[in-house]
Amino acid sequence: MKPIDWLIVLIYFILTIGLGIFLSRKASKSMEDFFVSGRSLPWWLAGTSMAATTFSIDTPLYICGVVSSRGIAGNWEWWSFGVSHVILIYIFSRLWRRSEIVTDAELTEMRYGGDTAAVLRGTKAFLFALPINCIGIGYAMLAMVKVVDALELWQSLGVNPGENIKIWSVIGVSLFVLLYSGFSGLWGVVTTDFFQFFLALLGAIAVAIVAVNHVGGIHELIPQVKQVSDIDVLAFFPFQFSNGSFGWSDAAGITATTFSAYLFVQWWSFRRSDGGGEFIQRLAAAKTEEEAEKSSWFFNILHYGIRTWPWIIVALVAMVIYPDLEDKELGYPKLMLEFLPPVMLGLVVTSLIAAFMSTVSTSINWGASYLTNDLYRRFIKPNATQAELVMMGRIASVLVTVLGAIAALYATNITTVFRLVIAIGTGPGLVLILRWFWWRINAAAELAAMVSGFIIGLIASINPSFNEIFPDFGYKLLFISGTTAIIWIAVMYLTPPESDETLDRFYTKVQPGGIGWQRQKERTGIEPAQNLTQDLLKVIAASFLLFGSMFAIGGFLLLQSLTGWISLIVAVLGGFWLRQLNKHKPIAMTRPGLFK
Repeated sequence: MKPIDWLIVLIYFILTIGLGIFLSRKASKSMEDFFVSGRSLPWWLAGTSMAATTFSIDTPLYICGVVSSRGIAGNWEWWSFGVSHVILIYIFSRLWRRSEIVTDAELTEMRYGGDTAAVLRGTKAFLFALPINCIGIGYAMLAMVKVVDALELWQSLGVNPGENIKIWSVIGVSLFVLLYSGFSGLWGVVTTDFFQFFLALLGAIAVAIVAVNHVGGIHELIPQVKQVSDIDVLAFFPFQFSNGSFGWSDAAGITATTFSAYLFVQWWSFRRSDGGGEFIQRLAAAKTEEEAEKSSWFFNILHYGIRTWPWIIVALVAMVIYPDLEDKELGYPKLMLEFLPPVMLGLVVTSLIAAFMSTVSTSINWGASYLTNDLYRRFIKPNATQAELVMMGRIASVLVTVLGAIAALYATNITTVFRLVIAIGTGPGLVLILRWFWWRINAAAELAAMVSGFIIGLIASINPSFNEIFPDFGYKLLFISGTTAIIWIAVMYLTPPESDETLDRFYTKVQPGGIGWQRQKERTGIEPAQNLTQDLLKVIAASFLLFGSMFAIGGFLLLQSLTGWISLIVAVLGGFWLRQLNKHKPIAMTRPGLFK
């Protein structure tokens, strides 16, 4: 890092804090302005913010580690969430916007009634705001420490740092993030996200181009990758065609069980099955239901279609150049330091800092929304003024930041922590989906699923004996999902259903589709605003379009022409089918208020 590189970083910090201060007035009017931007976000800003949230400084490091140890097919650990993200577009985006909530925890007392619903709301707010959220902040900070160390940022300033200085430098950046996110609320977060995302994306593309050119181009990279690994690194799927038959590849980097768990269990069992808190916050903040749906599509395009391959290409180059690197996650920053010239290095370092800041700022604002809306206003001071709620939001932001910094002190490995986040969030996903479409799901069932899934996932992750029982991560996910399902189904049938009045109120407000609300449809005389069958067909078509496009780009880019052409055909067919489905006009929403 030369002085010019540090100057670029400094300019970025100044512009960011200036933007936060400029937007602070928009966030100070009310709690809705602070946490959901007054429900006025355009689709392109909400969608970009969703993509920026999932692109932290840990992401390219994590993918370097995954590709090196499990091959490209190992990315199904996060690609599998594409299924739930496509479902989010057509099934849940409009429902969330229609509900007009501030947090997803608030929905619980709209969907359920009585003391159990209140307990569920408070428990959910606490778990998501503090332990789950702060673990996420902690491993983002761990990645930042790794980058600071690998890039020798302190050494470039003539300082020989110890471990404490590295940690505190990252905490210092986090406090800076707190400053602008605490001033400007969600408006500041999403606006800076927009610039941070494209800066981070350009940084990833720049590293990929420079790295590939260094090894002689993509035609030279492919054979070198095959030589440095014992697994089939370049396979997109962990199976193969051989001698006219189709079967599992022994050279795959992930097992059949793990792949099956990713593709058939993880996306619906994880706690983000119907959107996830940060995404729901953006959908609730969108201008209209249509804009919420568009923002989900834009996120999917950015997240899966555009930025997947720069990360993977850099990981492949790192395998070739640093085959003996002990910590494979450090391949990305080492490539930056070794091959980027001044100015470009400063820009790419700034892009990584931007990626870190976009994720942490979202986590701070999101966690504070639970503490303010679902704990303080709901249980401590229901009559608080809007000014008091905004102030509480800023105080809660400080608390979340401090606890996230503490979590960073205990994190050691990004991939391990990522799997911990998945494990403790696995289990309640099916309940979160069914509550929208089946009247029988009650508050006790959701509470049991959430608490038992968290406890079982935590024990299965930190207890060494579980690694002996379930050495395969796929079996661990199946165990957590299955055990949690047994618990919540038993609890649901042992407890009474929600009252008709509660169910009528929810149905009237949200108007979900499906046969699970036939009784409410008859009681209220309101037709559902959602054609669930039509939307499910759109999900299938959109999945073909999204995944087909992603693998077509990767196939042609990595010289796998057969994969590229087959994927392109799948994408085109999915696109045509989706276009035909979209010609059907959506059902008009019935204004609530009149019952039979």
